[in-house]
Order: sequence, then C-alpha cells, then structure tokens
Amino acid sequence: MHVDSDAQVEAVRRFNRFYTRRIGVLDEGLLASAFTLTQARVLFELGTRKTVTAGQLIDILGLDAGYLSRILQSFVDSRLIQRQRSSEDGRRAQLSLTAKGRKAFGTIDRSSRNTIGEMITPLSPAQRERLLGAMLILEETLSECGTISERTIAVRPYRVGDVGWAIEQHGRLYAKEFGWNMEFEALVATLFARFATHHDSESEQFWVAEVNGERVGCVFVVRNEKDPRAAQLRCLLVDPRGRGLGVGRRLVDECIHFAKSAGYARMLLWTNDTLTAARRIYENAGFSLVEESSHHSFGHDLVGQIWVRTL
Repeated sequence: MHVDSDAQVEAVRRFNRFYTRRIGVLDEGLLASAFTLTQARVLFELGTRKTVTAGQLIDILGLDAGYLSRILQSFVDSRLIQRQRSSEDGRRAQLSLTAKGRKAFGTIDRSSRNTIGEMITPLSPAQRERLLGAMLILEETLSECGTISERTIAVRPYRVGDVGWAIEQHGRLYAKEFGWNMEFEALVATLFARFATHHDSESEQFWVAEVNGERVGCVFVVRNEKDPRAAQLRCLLVDPRGRGLGVGRRLVDECIHFAKSAGYARMLLWTNDTLTAARRIYENAGFSLVEESSHHSFGHDLVGQIWVRTL
C-alpha cells in the first residue's frame, strides 16, 4: 500500500475511534438502554415503519441473516415485536412493534435526540453549519447511492435568518477562496441591509437555494438606481456543497423569470474577472460583457465587469 494511502486509512480510523467514543456507541448499553448498537438500529427501523420483513431489514441494515434472526427472536421473546403472515406471500412474516416495543422505541429515540442536542448546543451557529455541511459531504461521498439525481434542490424566497446567513457566507467563502478582506463583507452587509429595509416586493426579491433542506446558495434582484427599466442581479453565491448541481443557474434563471414578470426591460450585474465560475453561468444565461475597469478593492487589484441581458 502506498505511503499516502496508509496515512489516509489511518486518518479515517482515527476519526472512527473519535466519533464512536463521542456518541457512546461503545458503551455496554447504547444511550443508557438495554440495547446494543445493532439492536437499537433494528428497533429504529421497526419504529419508523408500520411493518417490515426480515429480508427488508437485511437489505436496509446489511446484517447477516442469522445474526438478525437471533435479534428478532430476542425481541419476540421480550414481547417487543410481533410477527404476522404476509397476505401476499405466506412464506414471509410482517414484523411490527407491540405496544411495549413502541414504548421502548420512543424512549431510545428521545434519548438519542437529547444526546445529540446536548452535543451541538454549545456550538455556535457557524460551527453547527460547518458540522452539518461536513456530515452531508461525508454521507454523500461514502454513499453508494449518493447520486446527484437523488438530491432535492429547491429555490425559495428568503425567510427570517437568511439575510444574516447570506452575509456570513459571503464573507467566509470569499476570504477562504480569494483572500478578500473584511471590506467585501462590509459591502455585502450594506447591500443586504438596504434590501431588507427598503425593497419593494413587487419588483425586488431575494432567493435562497437549498439541497436536501440545507442552504447552499442565494441571490437577489433590485431595481437599478440609475435605470428604472433595468433589474440588477446581486450577490450570487453557491456554497461548495451545492456546486456542480446546477444551483447557480437555477438561481439566475429565477432572477430572470422574476424580472420579466415584473416588467423590466433588461437585467445587469457587476462582478469581477476572477469569479470565473459565475461568469460561465452568466454567459450561459444570455448575459454579455459590456464594460471592464480596473480597481483596487477587498485587498486586491481586480478587474470589475458589467454584464447585461435583454429581457
């Protein structure tokens, strides 16, 4: 095995040891219950379904048939589950929780929620966002079925909390990826504050993109200050978790559709030449570059660009 591969394998093993200790799966009873981790996983699948067969549990959990059979028999002996012959196939039994089983499931489910809640409560909102993002990336990367088609992508109007999130994301991502200083975050904060306090909802709007319910992008449209017939697209952002999924194009398409319905004759935007990914989105959406000018902003020498599209 290559040296780099050895180091990577050890890094994964180290994470596994840390995480299993952190959530207590090595304790004799999971979540201070009488159940082992595997028993609790079986109980959870039974508790979240009306009925399920042993074969389905094997597929879902990847357990050995004999091992699962022993767990199920112990549940029957403890009167946690009941078996009923399938009306469609007499060779199969439908499994479901008894009243005692539902009570046991409820107890362990609440304990799990409380334990996780206690673990993440001390974290700041930014730390929670980073943790959940990392977990989503880990799940998708290691999932055999983690294809783009299985992700749910949605674009919605903004809600309470989205403005603050968008400002923080802009500052953090642009500092990390381009080295821009706090001057940029201050500009973004000013633009969003102006929108939040003075926008006309009939002709100006702010959207947030989500992937599987997690915020990954945003954009907003306002009326151009010098040309009332022109809509201005501002603050397009796509988090790394949403890239490669068409999120940026969907956000821009939402802006174009809204601007047309609001009666604008054209749409314009200002960006910088270093933002190559955004430029490709604008080009594909029908925008044309009409003006460039050099400037020093955000701690760097940049080339500003104005792009325009007829609606």
